[in-house]
Amino acid sequence: MKKLLSLLLICAAPPAAPSLCLVVGVADGDTLKARCDGKTYRVRLAQIDAPERKQPFGTKSKQYLSDMCYMKQAKLLIDGNDRYGRLIADVGCEGKNANIELVRSGMAWVYPRYAKDKALYSAQDTAKAAKLGLWGGSEKPVPPWKWRRKNNGKH
Repeated sequence: MKKLLSLLLICAAPPAAPSLCLVVGVADGDTLKARCDGKTYRVRLAQIDAPERKQPFGTKSKQYLSDMCYMKQAKLLIDGNDRYGRLIADVGCEGKNANIELVRSGMAWVYPRYAKDKALYSAQDTAKAAKLGLWGGSEKPVPPWKWRRKNNGKH
């Protein structure tokens, strides 16, 4: 029984991947490309969802992540893979957690379906109260998961 439990824990563990990488591309506000030991990975920032490119703040969110991480060393804390084969990770650039910084600045939402870190909700509440980023407009912003459903995934 002990061997079976050990085997299950090993199989359930996230894939091994280098943790220190160079960010070589930014696709949007929650997806980047990182080169680790000569191999390039697509990385989806864990627990958050940034506006799609055609949504308000989509371009600004991408630029914010680029300014923070592009062509800089990044520390990846891998939490598995998504259905598209991307690594899911918390990404640290220049000593800052990019995931929480995007939410704190109003450039991304907490993704309730996947969020585990309660600090993200606090950061989002702070951004809302200060009317930062996407929270600063007169209209209520539409979360990307609802926008994608409405637009049939066309983004």
